Amino acid sequence: MAELAHLKLEEKPWPTRTHLLHYYYLTLSEPGPSLPKFLAVGYVDDQPFIRFDSRVGKAEPQAPWMTPMDAQYWETETRKHEKWAEVQQVEMWTVMGYHNHSSGMHSTQRMFGCEIQEDGSYRGFWQFGYDGQDHLSLDLETLSWVSAEPMAMRTKHWWETERCYAEYDKAYLEGPCLASLHRYLELGGQRFSRREPPTVQITEHSAKDGGTTLRCWALGFYPHNILLSWWLGEKELDSEYAETRPSGDGTYQTWAAVWVPAGKEAQYTCRVQHSSLNHTFTVSWESSHPGLTAAVISLILVLLVVVGGVILTKCIQARNKESYEQAPGGEDPHNSQSPARAGATQLIC
Repeated sequence: MAELAHLKLEEKPWPTRTHLLHYYYLTLSEPGPSLPKFLAVGYVDDQPFIRFDSRVGKAEPQAPWMTPMDAQYWETETRKHEKWAEVQQVEMWTVMGYHNHSSGMHSTQRMFGCEIQEDGSYRGFWQFGYDGQDHLSLDLETLSWVSAEPMAMRTKHWWETERCYAEYDKAYLEGPCLASLHRYLELGGQRFSRREPPTVQITEHSAKDGGTTLRCWALGFYPHNILLSWWLGEKELDSEYAETRPSGDGTYQTWAAVWVPAGKEAQYTCRVQHSSLNHTFTVSWESSHPGLTAAVISLILVLLVVVGGVILTKCIQARNKESYEQAPGGEDPHNSQSPARAGATQLIC
């Protein structure tokens, strides 16, 4: 505890982007052939870098940039996760007793980590769940456990009898966690500093009440933090949002939707904010569909060509006909100044 509390981070500049180191621990009361008794996965931002499966019994790398870590690192991580498996197993059976659950499939989850903001500030979090629901979370300011539901009060009293639990967690989050995050960012290099701007487009969907739903899509962006909003003039509107999801190629996608009266689509705009953009990107229904305008222009040009071709054909036919006819008063039909020829040509062309 003393070493953790007095650990000082090296004076190194942090990356100019928000980064997160976090772990997920899962314990099952009734593991099976395809389910581990304990599973731990560590992430830097959205990339898994370490995994411990109780069926395998050792910590393993999940990212190529972890290959420089030596055997001692992996032995230490293996021992650490073995101990956490024991701790979380005891916690699970204790909480099951609080809920009068003597058998059946139950689980406990632990999520903790630290985050570095762009301005150099940081925050830590430590949360504990039971059967997929929030149970307790640590208030790092007061070193007290916050219960998420009535039954969690018993767990809260249990944990608060030993204040060293909260002190240890706080010391870890503000010391080794931040130092480890910096170390992993250095190992990962450009993988954690890249920025991919979103491709933005708007789709239109008919609503049951006769209006229209406009959906603003942001596709192919990285990192995953993004802000979409719908506006009518300078007024921000309430919108429906989709959870940001992986695209399958290392980038992300999401959308925001808003209902608008039919025929008023052009008055609404979607604003996009992302770290890859140096300004707020604004797109409207019309600007999102330049192909529609181009198609209309192309159609007009085709019609002009067709009509022009018909007129030109008639002009040629009229001139050919004049070459075989004798104009009144004995005038030469090939004379460009012939009144008869000029009149016929002007009439058609």
